Amino acid sequence: MPSTAFEGAIEYGRALAAIPSPEVNAIPIGPLQIHFYALCILAGVIVAVLWSERRWKAMGGEPGTIMDMAVWAVILGLIGGRLYHVISDAQLYFGPGKEPIRAFYIWEGGLGIWGAIPLGALGVWLVARKRGLSMSKLAFAIAPTIPLAQAIGRWGNYFNQELFGRPTDLPWAVEINLTPEGYLRAGMEPGVTTYHPTFLYESLWCLGLAILLAYLGRRFESTLQGGRLFALYVMGYCVGRFWIEYLRVDPANDFLGMRLNNWTSIVVFLGALAYFVWAGSRLERFSTAVVPHGHDAGTQVFGDTSARDTDDQGTVYSAVDTDDSGFDQVTDASSGAGTEYHPRPERSSSEGSAEDGAEGAGGDSGSKPE
Repeated sequence: MPSTAFEGAIEYGRALAAIPSPEVNAIPIGPLQIHFYALCILAGVIVAVLWSERRWKAMGGEPGTIMDMAVWAVILGLIGGRLYHVISDAQLYFGPGKEPIRAFYIWEGGLGIWGAIPLGALGVWLVARKRGLSMSKLAFAIAPTIPLAQAIGRWGNYFNQELFGRPTDLPWAVEINLTPEGYLRAGMEPGVTTYHPTFLYESLWCLGLAILLAYLGRRFESTLQGGRLFALYVMGYCVGRFWIEYLRVDPANDFLGMRLNNWTSIVVFLGALAYFVWAGSRLERFSTAVVPHGHDAGTQVFGDTSARDTDDQGTVYSAVDTDDSGFDQVTDASSGAGTEYHPRPERSSSEGSAEDGAEGAGGDSGSKPE
C-alpha cells in the first residue's frame, strides 16, 4: 500500500490537483449537436475579425473591409486546415477498418494551422487584389489578431479531450477520461489519467504573442511594414509550436526522429525569417493603399484641413491604381494615382501629384492601430 497520498497519486497516474475535463463537449438543440470545439473556433474568428476591423479603420481603411474578407478567409482557411490534417494523418481515415467519411467530420477535431493560414491568406489576397488594396497594410492590421484567435480556438481541444501531452503529476495537469464507450483516447496510457495540458500551453503562448505583436507594431510601425509584422507572427508561432509539439503524445508521423509538425515548424520559420530580411531591404516599394479603387481617390482626408493649402495637417488615404499581386509593390514612385496612407510623417510617393505641387508636409494626425 502507498505510504503517502503523493505516492498513491503517482502510482495511479493522478496528480494531487488537476484541471478536470468537461463532462460534455456539445449542446443538443433538437436534432442538432452544437459542439464546443466549433464554438471556440467561431469565438476566436469573431474576436480576430473585430480587432482587425478596428486596426484597419485606425489605419484609414474603410469600415467593413475586414468583414468582407473574413468570409473568404474563414471558408478557405477551414478547407486548408482540414486538408492539411487529413493529408498529414491519412492513416486515421483511410485503410482497413477506417471510415473515410470521417475526414469531413470537422467537429471531431483536426484542423492544421499550416494549411489554414496559407489558404486563409489566399482569400484575403483575392479580395485585396480585386479592390486594389495593399496586402502589406492588411497583413499589418491582421498579424496580432490571428494568434489571439488561436489562443481562443485551442480551448476546443480541451472540450474534445485531445492533443494533450505526456503524463505528469504537476498541479496544472489536465485530467483525461476514457471515451464514452470505455476506450483509451489517442495517446493515453493504461492507468494514467493526468497529462500535460498542451492546449493550455499553446493558448497562453499565442495570447502572449498577440500582445507582443501589438506592442511591436506600435513601437516599430514604420520598419515592420511590408508584411514583416506578419512574418514575426509566423516565426513566433513556430518557436512555440516546436517545443509544445515535443510534449504531445497523440499519434503523428515521425521523420528522422522528430514529429512532422516539428519539421514543418523549422521549415516555415526559416521561410518567414528569409522573407523578413528580404522585405526589410525594400520597404519603400510596397503599396500603401487602404481605400479601394475609385473610392474618392485623393479626397479622403483625415485630420485638421483648415490650413491644407499651405501646410498639410491631415493624413490622406486613397487607393493606388495598381494591379500588383502579392504584397502590391509600388514600382513607379512618380505615377501614383492619389495619395497613399503613411503611418509616419514621411511624404507618400504620389503626394506630389495629389497636392498639385504644394510644398512641405505636416505631421501625421492619423491614429495608430491598436
